[in-house]
Amino acid sequence: MLNPSQRPAQAPTKPVAQTEPTAPPTRASDGGAARAGAPEPAGVSLAAIEWIGFRTIVIREYGRIMRIWGQTLVPSAMTATLYLVIFGNLIGRRMGGLAGFNYLQYLAPGLIMMQVIINSYGNVVSSFFGAKFGKHVEELLVSPLPNWLIVAGYTAGGIVRGALVALVVTAVSLIFARLPVHHLVVILAAALLTSTAFALAGLINALFARNFEQMNIIPTFILTPLTYFGGTFYSIAILPTWAHRISLVNPILYMVNAFRYGFLGVSDVSVLAAFAMMTALAIALFVLAVILMSRGVGIRD
Repeated sequence: MLNPSQRPAQAPTKPVAQTEPTAPPTRASDGGAARAGAPEPAGVSLAAIEWIGFRTIVIREYGRIMRIWGQTLVPSAMTATLYLVIFGNLIGRRMGGLAGFNYLQYLAPGLIMMQVIINSYGNVVSSFFGAKFGKHVEELLVSPLPNWLIVAGYTAGGIVRGALVALVVTAVSLIFARLPVHHLVVILAAALLTSTAFALAGLINALFARNFEQMNIIPTFILTPLTYFGGTFYSIAILPTWAHRISLVNPILYMVNAFRYGFLGVSDVSVLAAFAMMTALAIALFVLAVILMSRGVGIRD
């Protein structure tokens, strides 16, 4: 047995070198952004995402309108033609003029506005209810788009269809009558506000509708009577006193007369009052639609 003093000496151990941590390997999906010297990719702002979402809804609505143009544009042209031929030419000759214009000239603005109302409403109610029925509205609800922007996108789609129909019906009307333009800004503003209001009304109807039959309740029992009694075909000045007073509570009367004032310069109501009413109605319906969307009425049941 060896003495402790006779044991062989051990070689001194070398200190372990400290190594710097290495970066994790980059993935091919990084697109080369992590390469040395490459700048960091700029983040997409929320405003840009919202704009893309809004634009996508509007483009989709426009594509839908043009894809089935035989159902969205042609019927309005045919309806306007029948009204102009039957009411304008056949019956209008016996009625004489109204407010200093022949009956065809007086009738044409009312017909244009009537078609704007019907189509703006119908486009949104059918499109949004179709999204509910097909369950792809859920994709919008889980997207980063706020509810007010979804409402604005569908409303813009209704405005697009209303504008296209207005152009088509105006072209048809010009075949039968010469339409002077008294104030272009009034024409455009009245059409825009009216289309906005009824597009929003269509969205609200689609939120509450549980089947396709309920989509037609408001157009059949409310919208059509208000349109026919809203001064589309006549001046309320020729009505008896009681009917004249009842007509003044009809919002469509103000829309039609503001639009007619833009063409002919005549109106049965104050144009300023008409624009105040249209603006207030559009704002109120927009707020209501956003509140209903936020509460999930009709879409989270």
